Amino acid sequence: MKINMLVSNLFIKNFYFPMVLVVLSVLMVSCANSEKKEAVVVQSPDGRYVLNFEIDAQTGPSYNIRYMDKEIIGTSGLGFEMGDGQNPEGDIQIDKVVPQEVNSSWRPVYGEKNEYPDKYREALIVLKGAGAFYNLRIRAYNEGVAFRYEFPKSEGKIAKELTEFSLSPSATAWASLRAQSAIEKIKVSEIDSVVERPLLVQLDQSLFTAIGEAALVDYARMKLTNIPDRPGTLVSQLSSEVVLGSTVNKTPWRFVMAADNAGELLENNYLLLNLNEPNKIENTSWIKPGKVIRETTLTTQGGMACVDFAVKHNLQYIEFDAGWYGNEYDDSSDATTITVDPKRSKGPLDLLGVIKYARSKDIGVILYVNRRALEKQLDEVLPLLKSWGVSGIKYGFVNVGPQEWTSWLHEAVRKAADHGLMIDVHDEYRPTGYSRTYPNFMTQEGIRGDEESPDNMMVIKTIFTRMIAGAGDHTNCYFAPRVDEKMGSHASQLAKAVCVYSPWQFLYWYDRPQGSKPEEEGAGGSKEFIHEVPELAFFDALPTVWDDTKVIGGYPGEFAIIARKSGDDWFIGGLNGLAERTVTIPFNFLDNDKTYGATIYSDDAGSDSVTKVSITNSKVTAADVVDYKLLAKNGLAIHLKVAK
Repeated sequence: MKINMLVSNLFIKNFYFPMVLVVLSVLMVSCANSEKKEAVVVQSPDGRYVLNFEIDAQTGPSYNIRYMDKEIIGTSGLGFEMGDGQNPEGDIQIDKVVPQEVNSSWRPVYGEKNEYPDKYREALIVLKGAGAFYNLRIRAYNEGVAFRYEFPKSEGKIAKELTEFSLSPSATAWASLRAQSAIEKIKVSEIDSVVERPLLVQLDQSLFTAIGEAALVDYARMKLTNIPDRPGTLVSQLSSEVVLGSTVNKTPWRFVMAADNAGELLENNYLLLNLNEPNKIENTSWIKPGKVIRETTLTTQGGMACVDFAVKHNLQYIEFDAGWYGNEYDDSSDATTITVDPKRSKGPLDLLGVIKYARSKDIGVILYVNRRALEKQLDEVLPLLKSWGVSGIKYGFVNVGPQEWTSWLHEAVRKAADHGLMIDVHDEYRPTGYSRTYPNFMTQEGIRGDEESPDNMMVIKTIFTRMIAGAGDHTNCYFAPRVDEKMGSHASQLAKAVCVYSPWQFLYWYDRPQGSKPEEEGAGGSKEFIHEVPELAFFDALPTVWDDTKVIGGYPGEFAIIARKSGDDWFIGGLNGLAERTVTIPFNFLDNDKTYGATIYSDDAGSDSVTKVSITNSKVTAADVVDYKLLAKNGLAIHLKVAK
C-alpha cells in the first residue's frame, strides 16, 4: 500500500514532469499480497483503454481490458505449450518494466487516409523465474490495445499458443470458418469450430469489439476457437507449430479494438498498419494504384480491346488471369512460356504484343501465376516478367497458414519488390498490415467476393468484419448476369467500389469490352459485351486511394454508408440489405464554405437503361441532411464535386 500511496503523491506533486507522467501512465506494481500477485497497468493516451497484466502464483500470467470503464475482455490466460517436452516449469515474476510513449504520425504511399496518427503508450514487461521464457510487449493506442510475446533466447518450438480472449457468453459474433466462406451471426458461446480473424463481436447494444492479429510475417496464422468447458472464452489456434530462431523471435501482435459502433472500428483499421514496421522500399515511384479490367478471353484481340477500353474509361491496368501459360493446376505448366490453356481459350494470344501496345498507351499489365509455378519458378519468373514489361503479378492459390508458407509468401513479396513488381495475393490470404512495410503488396483477396456471387447482405457483413483487416480484392463485376440474378443491383456494384477499399480496384472482373473476340464464352460464362451506359462515368472518375474516409452509418448485414475524399471530391457508397429503408446522410464532413454538385446514381426499376440505374443531380452544403430511400438489395452512389 505504501508504494501505491507514493505513486499518487508523485502524480500530484510532479504532474508537470514528462518522464514521471510516462511512467505513471504505464506502470503500477501492486505490493498488496505481493507473494501472490504482481500487476502492470497500461493506459491509452486518451484514457479510454486500460489493459491490466497480472501474474498470479497459482494460475500464472493473465490480462484483462477495459474500454470506457467497461470490461471488454475478462481475465484471460497467456502463454504457450512448447514442443518436445520443453515446457519450462516454476515461478514467473516481473523483473522490470520498460515504458515508452510515442506521439507521431506517418504518411502512406497510398491508403484510406493520407496520414495516419501513431500515438500510443507501451510497456515491455521483462519476466524472470524458472518458468519465464518470454517477455510481453503491450501497446495501448487510442484506437485499440495490442500485445505480443518476445523470446530473448530465440530457441525452441511452439506447439500451441494459449492466448485467451474472455468474452461474455451472450455476446454476438460475426464468424466465418474460412477467409472466403459465408459470414454468420452467432453467439460467441455457440462457436464450435475454428473461426477467422478479425472477429467482430457485439457485447451490448452500443459496444462492439474486434479481435485479430497484426504483423504476421514469419509465424503461423492465428485463428480463434472456444475453450470447450469455458464457453465465451476464445483461445488462439495456430495453423502449425512454430520454430523459433534468430529471425523468428517474437509473435505477431494480438489486438483488441472497441467502439460504440461497428463503423468506428472500420475507420480505425489503420491500427493494423501502425503495428507493422515502416516502409522499407526507398524509391516507391513505381508503385502505382489504379483500376483494373480483367481480360476474359485470353486472346490478342481481347487484350487489345481491354487496353482501348482502359484508355477510354480512365483505368490504369488490364489483367490476364489463369491460363496464359497453360493449365494452372498442372505441375508441369511453365510460367516462363506463353502457352494458352486450350480448356480456357482457343487463342491466339500474342501476350508480348499486348504488353507492348498497353505500355504505348500508358496502361499497365498484371499477370496471374498459380502457386504451383511460383513455388518452383519464382526466381525465374520475377525477372522474366519484369523484362517483358509487366507491372505486377497476382499470386494465385498461395498456401497460407503454416509458418513455412507464411514465411515463403512474405519473402515472395519482398523478392517482387527487388524486381519492381507489385503484388495481389489470392485466395485465402488475409492481410495483417504488411503493405505498410512493403507497399508493393497492393491488395489481396481473403474475401467472399463477386466470384462467390454474394448478395448485399453478405457484402455488408464483409465491410464491417473482413475490411478491418485491410484492403480486399472483391473481384467486382458490373454486367455479368449474376448481378441481376443473385447479387443485388447495378447501383450496388457502383457503391461497392467505394465501400470495399482496394488500391488495385478490379471493376470489370467478368466483363468484356466491345471489340473483344466475339462468340467466345470467356471467364464467368458471359458472352455479353460491356454496354456504354451513362453511369460508367462514376467508375471513370473513381480514385482507388483516398485522403480521408468516413463511415457515416451502418450495421453488419443491414446497411452501410461510407464516404471517401480525394482532393476536393467526395465519393459516397451506400448498400442496403434485405429490408427497405430510408438512410440519412448528414453532409457535415464537407467544407463549410463550399457548395457541392452531387451526381446521384440509384436503382430505378422504371428506367429505360439496361442496368436500371437512374442519374439525378442536386446541390448540397455541409449544413444539409438528406434522406434517401433504398429498396431491398439496392444501392446508392454519389459523386460530389465543388460547384463552380
